[in-house]
Amino acid sequence: MPDDLTRLTAAETAAKIASGDVSAVEVTRAHLDRIRAVDDDVRAFLVVDSDGALDCAQAVDEHRANGEQLSPLAGVPLALKDVVVTRGLQTTSGSKILEGWVPPYDATITRKMREAGIVILGKANMDEFAMGSSTENSAYGASRNPWDLTRTPGGSSGGSSAAVAAFEAPIGIGTDTGGSIRQPAAVTGIVGHKPTYGGVSRYGLIAFSSSLDQAGPFGRTVLDTALLHEVIAGHDPMDSTSLDVPVPPVVAAAREGAHGDLAGLTVGVVKELGGEGYEPGVEAACRAAYAKLEEMGAKVVEVSCPHFGYALAAYYLIAPSEASSNLARFDAVRYGLRVGDDGVRGLEEVMSLTREAGFGPEVKRRIMIGTYALSSGYYDAYYGQAQKVRTLISRDFAAAFETCDVLVSPTTPTVAFKLGERVDDPMAMYASDLCTLPAPLAGLPAISVPAGLAPAPGGGNDLPVGLQIMAPALADDRCYRVAAAIEAALGGPLADRAPVLEGTK
Repeated sequence: MPDDLTRLTAAETAAKIASGDVSAVEVTRAHLDRIRAVDDDVRAFLVVDSDGALDCAQAVDEHRANGEQLSPLAGVPLALKDVVVTRGLQTTSGSKILEGWVPPYDATITRKMREAGIVILGKANMDEFAMGSSTENSAYGASRNPWDLTRTPGGSSGGSSAAVAAFEAPIGIGTDTGGSIRQPAAVTGIVGHKPTYGGVSRYGLIAFSSSLDQAGPFGRTVLDTALLHEVIAGHDPMDSTSLDVPVPPVVAAAREGAHGDLAGLTVGVVKELGGEGYEPGVEAACRAAYAKLEEMGAKVVEVSCPHFGYALAAYYLIAPSEASSNLARFDAVRYGLRVGDDGVRGLEEVMSLTREAGFGPEVKRRIMIGTYALSSGYYDAYYGQAQKVRTLISRDFAAAFETCDVLVSPTTPTVAFKLGERVDDPMAMYASDLCTLPAPLAGLPAISVPAGLAPAPGGGNDLPVGLQIMAPALADDRCYRVAAAIEAALGGPLADRAPVLEGTK
């Protein structure tokens, strides 16, 4: 048995379990030990379900002993973002208003993972209701970046990205509304994919912005990410926005891309996603990645998407407007926190006291922005205009894809920033997602793959840089093919080069 099962990729782990070299229980115990060793520092998990994880692993071992054919990821442990509903296991969405809530049902992706024998280790930390770029908006404290514990692991899916980067889990689930899978993946040196909107069921995701939210996979390698994508994707009649189409061949594309042949592919570098505000080290790493693409046979050209510069403004009207509607369900009546119910106060006062106590500052800010944007006399001027900009962004993509197979850019303008550095400056925090916002506004797939390291501002360890690859709707496989080629060209997973955390064996 290897000295440290936590260092294996998900694909390697699954192969060893399938061959009988190790048991799923041994793998799960190794990851639970790793969590105990380092998570006091990383703070990736809100809840660790040791008993449930070991029971799932034991069931996988029993099914395999009986000769049953199991899924490609059976027995592989996973970190699950706490916005995804889990039957019998607390789900808070990073908010005090749902503290202690134990759902009576599973989200569709939870059910699919259980059926595949994936071992859910626990629920990962996140910005409250997925509103944030650093996990600092979590009601339960910030997670930390394993590359530098003074820095953010990104957000809102920072707990999942930190867990995967810290070898607490080989794979993870996040959700991406404006960049909340890709941005955390970039700053922690792992792979994260936002699927085509409707490609993965939203049933059982606690809603932030219903026209934008999309669950997706994290992994330390492109192949691991694709394997998880294949498990969770597909049509779901429980989700009216779910696409009834075949799942793109993402695993085959990841395997093909690893050979490094991109002949015949045209890659468009988005002119507007660079320049002022982008750290020199980030741009240098991405330029080196573009050169690698050319070496592998791709034609690399510059393309202009002139309306991408308006994505930030459009997003921060559309998403808060939808959040204002979605979060109205937290009314102190049906579930969750209930404050001030003394038998004297009326329902409206109880509701007001509950929402005041239960929601954090960023959630309140976005509810107020959204409510204002939807109010009488302002709807057309704000929400309506933002939707028109969204259409223009979609047209920019369509025009670019007439000549390009994929588009590329940095995933984030900077490497991971220091915790506390942007908490009092919402606009600086929002700027973390400048590159990631256009794709969800258009409903398109996009992946972040490590492109190397760049100097940390102020000194310290060099930090990961992410390269973003965007493709047309339902062409998720193109994202994986190009990402796998970059990964191979740069010598394999970047996460393997992360500093060793204290507490490791």
